[in-house]
Amino acid sequence: MAALDFETYCSHILGETDQLRQALRGADLDTKVPTCPEWTLRELVGHLSGAHRLAEEVVRTRAQEISIQDAINRATPAPEDAEELDRWLAQGAEALVAALREAGPDVEVWTWTPQRRTAFFARRMALETLIHRADVSLAVGRPYQADAELAVDCIDEFLEILSMPELVAFRPALAELRGKGESIHLHAIDAPAELAAEWLVERQPDAVVWRREHGKGDVVLRGPLTELLLAFYRRVPLDDERLELLGDRALLEDWLEHSAL
Repeated sequence: MAALDFETYCSHILGETDQLRQALRGADLDTKVPTCPEWTLRELVGHLSGAHRLAEEVVRTRAQEISIQDAINRATPAPEDAEELDRWLAQGAEALVAALREAGPDVEVWTWTPQRRTAFFARRMALETLIHRADVSLAVGRPYQADAELAVDCIDEFLEILSMPELVAFRPALAELRGKGESIHLHAIDAPAELAAEWLVERQPDAVVWRREHGKGDVVLRGPLTELLLAFYRRVPLDDERLELLGDRALLEDWLEHSAL
């Protein structure tokens, strides 16, 4: 369940997009993105704005079914010129938010999860933009700091997705996240207490089970919330000096290997 309200997510889509645009200014758009090595910065922006535009189309048309491959095939390519690309990225985010605000959170639409409401796209696109802003910042060597509430929700959403039984059919490798009760504890050491930024994840035989709580895990990953988020999303290595890893490192490495979406 989303932790933030609908309008907050809409505002974050715009805010995160603006910050990503700032990180891109002056960068060589042909630079490879280390955290998404198959993409250049231009291709990453094309992917992100393409996601914004697909979500906008679904929300605006109230689509009940779509073909993602058809949508990809008819998508407009990202502009080559840096200034045009910047405007294109901004326009895609603005159009998405306008469509979301016009629809509101509760209109039934197609999604790739059982959560078939427009609220899904407000949350998903805010968090997608948050993570890809990190990709851009890391690629160009600029500082990155995640909004605390959004970062906590980003870890929540990732765990929600990974624990959906319906997603195993879509991505069979997710079945490898199941186990024999092994547990992973994540602990953000700098988050405000009211955010309760600790997670206990259990790899049960039939499902991934998780909850927000302090607990003893077979492996523990501790650190600042931004770095914890980036490590859980495979954006920074586990041996980053800002992180502390205790216990069964191989268990966490195996989780990260099989949790990539």
